[in-house]
Amino acid sequence: MKRILYVLIGLFIGFSNAHAADIIFTGKVIDAKTKEPLPGATITIQDLKISAVADINGKFSFNRIPDKGKFLVQISYLGYKYQNQTIDFAITKNIIFELQPSLIEANEVVVTGTVTGADNKKNSTSVGVLSKDEMLDRASSNLIDAVSKVAGVNQITTGQAISKPVIRGLSFNRIVTINNGIKQQGQQWGDEHGIEIDQYSADRIEVLRGAASLLYGADALGGVINILEPLTVPEGTLKGEVLSNYSTNGGLSANSAMLTGNSDGFVWRARGTYKNAFSFKTPDYYYPNSGFIENSYGAMFGLNKAWGYSHVNVSYFNNKIGFYDPVLDGNGKFVDDNGDVITDAQDKSRTLQFPNQDISHFKIASNSNFLFDKGNLKLDLGFQNNVRKELESAVPSLFFDLSTYTLDAKYYIEQKNGWQSVFGLSTDYAHSQNKAQEFLVPDYNYFGIGAFYYVKKDWENSSFNAGLRLDYRNNQGKDLFLNGASKFMAFKTNYSNLSGAAGYTHQFNERFNFKANLSSGFRAPNPAEQGSNGVHEGTFRYEVGTNDLKAERSYQADATFGYATEYFDVNLSVYNNYMTNYIYLAQNNKETIDVEDEQGQIETLPLFRYKQDNADLYGTDVSLIFHPTSFFHFENTFSYVHAENLALNKPLPFIPAASLRNEIRIEPKIKGLKSSYFSLGLDNYFAQNRVDNFETITSGYSLLRAGIGASFNLGKQIIRFNISGNNLLDKKYYDHLSRFKPGRLDEADPNFGIYNQGRNITFGFYLPLSL
Repeated sequence: MKRILYVLIGLFIGFSNAHAADIIFTGKVIDAKTKEPLPGATITIQDLKISAVADINGKFSFNRIPDKGKFLVQISYLGYKYQNQTIDFAITKNIIFELQPSLIEANEVVVTGTVTGADNKKNSTSVGVLSKDEMLDRASSNLIDAVSKVAGVNQITTGQAISKPVIRGLSFNRIVTINNGIKQQGQQWGDEHGIEIDQYSADRIEVLRGAASLLYGADALGGVINILEPLTVPEGTLKGEVLSNYSTNGGLSANSAMLTGNSDGFVWRARGTYKNAFSFKTPDYYYPNSGFIENSYGAMFGLNKAWGYSHVNVSYFNNKIGFYDPVLDGNGKFVDDNGDVITDAQDKSRTLQFPNQDISHFKIASNSNFLFDKGNLKLDLGFQNNVRKELESAVPSLFFDLSTYTLDAKYYIEQKNGWQSVFGLSTDYAHSQNKAQEFLVPDYNYFGIGAFYYVKKDWENSSFNAGLRLDYRNNQGKDLFLNGASKFMAFKTNYSNLSGAAGYTHQFNERFNFKANLSSGFRAPNPAEQGSNGVHEGTFRYEVGTNDLKAERSYQADATFGYATEYFDVNLSVYNNYMTNYIYLAQNNKETIDVEDEQGQIETLPLFRYKQDNADLYGTDVSLIFHPTSFFHFENTFSYVHAENLALNKPLPFIPAASLRNEIRIEPKIKGLKSSYFSLGLDNYFAQNRVDNFETITSGYSLLRAGIGASFNLGKQIIRFNISGNNLLDKKYYDHLSRFKPGRLDEADPNFGIYNQGRNITFGFYLPLSL
């Protein structure tokens, strides 16, 4: 199958190359008031995956631009408003961009994770953006930990190594993660299964809040995390970066290096990352065997030509994560399997003990954009192999081997009178096998295919978009007999759905804008929800699936109001998401089951079954940015979600508490330093009293954080340092979405839990290279 796909790519490249010509596009970036050049300004064309930087005179050039088609060009410079302009290169060969000084530039960014790229104000979807600078300044232990800083995003955590995204109260298979243009496919159904992506590979991350089934099909009910790779560097350029972080809590050491180049349109990039941590410490104690070891490697190579681009990304990610089933002696100390108290030396050892997880993810993705006379075709092809081992000893207790093939094609018809039409087709196929002696989910296959049509119309101050999508999905679970008894019953289920979306934006004046979105979507049950029958080692419970589950359907409305002046930027989003056949795990009347472990001893575990009912989720995301001067910034976000099981009149599980995050950031101009800053933040998390029957109430708390950083020149080389501190007051607290909080670790003692991480200081170093 892969061989056929690459033959198709070669045919497309040959055809396009034979019918294309290139031109040189030049320009200059200046201050709109003083007319002075702005050296260092960045010019990007996302649809061509190229970028340029203005020289000391503010001039820039692209040596290989297609001679046909209109493209959205973005120009950015620190302290100025972003400028977005659609340019027809057949008409315009040279241009002067005049940028307006501004203290606030956040909401003018180009969003690429929707059907058509557009600046945020003309995109009807609610989107949060996380820049590379923000990821460098705010210490995080993994990718989702970094993304959780975006308003409306939270994380279900299992210690410091595992985080699952939660967007507006929805998680697990209801969130789609896009990396290198394709859906990340691992074992998303598990509570303690994270995202297998190198956090340092991201140049920018977009979070689409709300249903995005029109573009991404099944599973995108809650939203999309779109991880964008760095754009290719200008021709004749060789660049790179080296970064290193060290955190005092858990001794997390993270190091990553990247090198990228462009030679006559042949582009390439290579990156390697290594992370290692020992057990994390709460304000009172170390939590044993909670360290991890992570390795990841990636490479990209491809062509940027007049006919478009074609890139191939290859990556390998491996993470080994320690687990510990808490056992205390009579003095409240953690003990090992022999009953011996675990020492500080053992807690600070970087060698993992059993039990642990060993997760590997191999991925190859091809991303292409082929330009034609009357449109363009974006084609994304992918193969992924996800291997997850859960080990109680050297021999895996659970061993999942999942292979996934994906194809996504979108054909864009040439714009006419502001109308843009897009046809799309996507398909995926997956095969999962069990390769251990214990079983939780059956071997299974699934196949999905979907097609959509989308249209968008732009006016000077408004835009309208609408689309329809038809999806079909087939799940097949295989039977299994153990010792003459049926472990899994075979099942075969088919699901189909017609979904749609419509959006509208309007810019009333320079200050006030509005956007709204109506959408529907669906999610077919995953094979784990249908076929589970076994002990889920990482969650300390027995899970049973339901073969005849119906598909979830979502009907969502959201609206965003934005008001911006020279000093203020306010955004208010409200939403309501009504879902039919919402699938969840539940324990009926404290139901339990006796299970024989590897030593032949009987263990009593809580028994959970997959059920479904109608549900309703509504809430708000608010952001307020106040910049009275160029060096003082006051930023605030508030998020709240209310989620209700309508059949049982009780809350849904894993719903985050309301949060209010505040940060003061001062950026003084200090001689000899660049981009210097000092930040002080207070994050307030309210009590979560609305809990499902297997959860416990969580008290509110506040966490103090701070950061300081600056860049300076060492000769011609720029070096950047930063220090950040989290939970500076060493507060004892339980995050409501932590899997270590009371009620989730010990069924016999629902009051037993493990506090979240205590005080943590991170030292960061970043070295950009231009060779």
